[in-house]
Amino acid sequence: MKILKNMTIAEIASIVSSTLEAAGITAVLSGGSVVSIYSENEYESQDLDFISPADKNKLAEVMYQIGFRKQNKYFAHPDTQYFVEFPASPLTIGHEYIPYKDCAVLQVGDGKIHLLTPTQCVMDRLAAFYYWLDRQSLDQALMVGKRHVIDLRKVKSWSKKEGHLQKYDEFLENLWKPR
Repeated sequence: MKILKNMTIAEIASIVSSTLEAAGITAVLSGGSVVSIYSENEYESQDLDFISPADKNKLAEVMYQIGFRKQNKYFAHPDTQYFVEFPASPLTIGHEYIPYKDCAVLQVGDGKIHLLTPTQCVMDRLAAFYYWLDRQSLDQALMVGKRHVIDLRKVKSWSKKEGHLQKYDEFLENLWKPR
């Protein structure tokens, strides 16, 4: 699989995810790039954050095989503007551990992406809103929530455990407003 200049973020994610999986590496796409995929690029992320318990040297070795090179904390490729990063594992949203097996798999072309579910994506964006008061992250949660079926009971229960029911109510209020 070759990275080409005109590829979408989903196509790049599919190549990276499939290549990692073929090397026996578990990695789940998280963050803004998942919002880009689920919002059909209403929000456009420039980086792909894969959470993986794999050894950093093994990750680098696999990334080199598909043309990425390490630049500070990111991996860059000469044929795409997208960067890949491997934030520290384990996979958590707020204070909640998320088992890798509970995430989604999305078929894109000949490859597949292991990524957060739409509900997990909403929770991930709400975590940034809850803890950092990042209004853009609230907007991103709404972009995904308005396009996909979200388990609102799960989001509410998680929000309660995180101590942010009032901010959850703000999310819910905005979720029902027309676009």
